[in-house]
Amino acid sequence: MPVQTTDELAPRGRVALGLLRETQPGERRVALVPSDVKRLSASFDILAEEGAGARAGFSDGDYEAAGSRTVPVERIRGSARVVVGIRAPFWATELAAGATLLSLGGRDASLTKLLTSAAISHLGLERLPRVTRAQGMDVLSSQASIIGYAAVLEGAQHLPMILPMLTTAAGVIRPANVMVLGAGVAGLQALATARRLGAVTHGFDVRTAAREQVESVGATFVAPDVVLASTETTGGYAREQSKDEQKSLRRALSDHLRKMNLIITTAQIPGQPAPLLIDDETLALLSPGTVIVDLAAESGGNTSRTLADQEVLVGDVTILGPTQLASRNAGDASRLFSGNIRQLLEHVGVKDGALQLNQSDPIVSALLGLLADGETGSP
Repeated sequence: MPVQTTDELAPRGRVALGLLRETQPGERRVALVPSDVKRLSASFDILAEEGAGARAGFSDGDYEAAGSRTVPVERIRGSARVVVGIRAPFWATELAAGATLLSLGGRDASLTKLLTSAAISHLGLERLPRVTRAQGMDVLSSQASIIGYAAVLEGAQHLPMILPMLTTAAGVIRPANVMVLGAGVAGLQALATARRLGAVTHGFDVRTAAREQVESVGATFVAPDVVLASTETTGGYAREQSKDEQKSLRRALSDHLRKMNLIITTAQIPGQPAPLLIDDETLALLSPGTVIVDLAAESGGNTSRTLADQEVLVGDVTILGPTQLASRNAGDASRLFSGNIRQLLEHVGVKDGALQLNQSDPIVSALLGLLADGETGSP
């Protein structure tokens, strides 16, 4: 009697879903955590790669107790109809034709071309549209919350001072001044975190609607003396500014930045290089010991001297360009990412043993990259 394989023993009607162990250096997150595996197990036969969640604090035993099976990555390549990861694996084109990959990488044109030629559908998570019913699926926003928090701690470790005011018998230490440029999810979380730690907080965004959001977390909204044309797209994102507009804004902001101790920059334009907010002229005006944490480092940076994942000294100013802040808090970052993925999979749904990619659904069509440019973006 022939021996049945684990795939032959899989319950009928469920879709084989492969959960990957991340391989990019510094990436410790996992795309699904055991609690969400358990909730998805009615619709999916989940194959978790060996060690998939170990670096985020979840053992293979945790996944097996939740209803998944631990398998080598080769089994996922050969039999999974749906594959989930934080980032697209380098071997993604080796998936079976007709498979669906859920991961970041939706703005990588070369990756899209390769997957399309291999007949693999890619739900690029960056392409999720900003609509109310998609909020629970938005991995960029959930991870930005972690990143904004971590950015303040990262900057504080490099400051020559502490953030809160301190009164002692030896004297009084004044609180640090913190400025956040960009009041998206990461920026607002950074402002809230810095305030909780006792800093005096200031925020700026080119979008006029951001004033109320900045003030809602207890920060002072900085309104530089410069007039900009409409700065917000229909999707709620900041539009790309002209070079002249960016230069005027930099000069107007410099007087405010020179009074700051910690500056966190978060400004990004979906699908475009990050705008230059702090140039060499502004860097020369900053106080000695100032620290800049540039959260746009991966897309070019908001300063003229930012280098991704490096610490740069310009005179007495320190510029940090971290790109893996979410991974430093891998457990909670994974829980949020996983919740987004679970809600996305529940939204897409399974029918007759297959994932339903209904292209008439605006969320699905956007994730597949079928909407016009400008209709998707990131927080």
